[in-house]
Amino acid sequence: MTLCEIAIGSNLGNRAGHIRFAFRELNRLPRTKLLKRSQVRPSAPMGKHAGPEYLNAAGILQTTLSAIGLLVELKRLEALRGRIPNGHWRPRVLDLDILTFGKQRINKRILQVPHNSALSRTFVSHALADL
Repeated sequence: MTLCEIAIGSNLGNRAGHIRFAFRELNRLPRTKLLKRSQVRPSAPMGKHAGPEYLNAAGILQTTLSAIGLLVELKRLEALRGRIPNGHWRPRVLDLDILTFGKQRINKRILQVPHNSALSRTFVSHALADL
């Protein structure tokens, strides 16, 4: 079993509903259990196409999925909520990022763990402090 930290964010539509959906569905992923969840906090958007204010949270999962297998599941959950890939720094219905995956370091085009920049962002560090 691998412990991993997941960042959750939303700044479009029913933001609180999207976060609740994420927590519920993370616990329903195959071979995965949601162990802890942070409080939900607002944060200012980033970037030139940032859009409305975000709601952010984080969770700790225990999983036997591979890192890529977990990424595929997270992208599936984002799509179920209506997210359309539209590049960096854009508004999102739901954003799920793998922050850490055990002690692994992964540097692939589709996945960097630990997450390149999220761990240095205040809204992520506050959520992780809850855990």
